[in-house]
Amino acid sequence: MDMLAPEIVIPFAAILAVVAFLYASVGHGGASGYLALMALFSFSPAVMKPTALLLNIFVSGISFWFFNKNKHFNWKLFYPFAIISIPMAFLGGYITIDATMYKQILGVFLAIAILRMFNFRGTENKEIKPPHLIGALVIGSAIGLFSGMIGIGGGIILSPVIILLGWGHMKQAAAVSALFIFVNSISGSIGFAVQGGEIPIEAWYFIPVAIIGGSLGALYGSQKFDMKTLTYVLAGVLIIAVFKLFLV
Repeated sequence: MDMLAPEIVIPFAAILAVVAFLYASVGHGGASGYLALMALFSFSPAVMKPTALLLNIFVSGISFWFFNKNKHFNWKLFYPFAIISIPMAFLGGYITIDATMYKQILGVFLAIAILRMFNFRGTENKEIKPPHLIGALVIGSAIGLFSGMIGIGGGIILSPVIILLGWGHMKQAAAVSALFIFVNSISGSIGFAVQGGEIPIEAWYFIPVAIIGGSLGALYGSQKFDMKTLTYVLAGVLIIAVFKLFLV
C-alpha cells in the first residue's frame, strides 16, 4: 500500500504520534508499535523493517536524552548488554528473511510487547544488584540479532529482563533501553543498507510526527505520568495486528 495515499496518511500519522508518545514515555523507540501499525495498514514487509528502524532512531534518541537529563541512566548497567548487541544487530540487519517467516517472528515479538503492556512481567524487584556479565552479554547478543532482523530496537524485551532479574528499577531500565534501542537501530540500519536495502523516501515524511509524539512522551515519562489507560489502548492495537499477521 502507498504510504502517502490520501485515505491513510492522516489516520496513520495521527496514530503514529500516539504510538511514539506511549513508547517514548517508557524509554522505548516504538518499533513494535510502528510495525503493528504498518501491519494494520497492510504495508509490505519490505517497507516495514527500514521504516521502523528509522523512526526508532529518532524517538529512542529523544527518549534517552530526557531520561538521562533526569539522571536515570546507569552506564554500568548499559554496556554489558550493548557490547555484543551492536555487531549482532548489524548482522541481523544484513539478514533478509522470507516474508511469511518475517510476519510470524514479528507476531511473536508483538505478543511479548502485549504481555508486557498488560503487566505480565512480575513486580519490580526492590533489591537492585549488579548485572551478571556473562548473562548480560548473552542476552544482549540475542536481542541485538533479532532486533536487526525484525526491525526493532529490543527495548521491549530488555526492559522487563532488567527488572525481573533485579538489575535496575523502572526508570533505570527505561533509560538503558532507550540508548540500547538507539545504538542497535543505527547498527541494524547500517547492516540493512550494506546488504542493498533502501529506506523508502515516504518514511522520512513521518519523522516530524514521530519526533513530536516522542518528545512529549519522553518529557512526561521521564518524570511521573499515569499511562495505564492509554497503554491498554495501544495493547489493543497490537492484539489486532498480531491476529492480522498470523491470519492474513
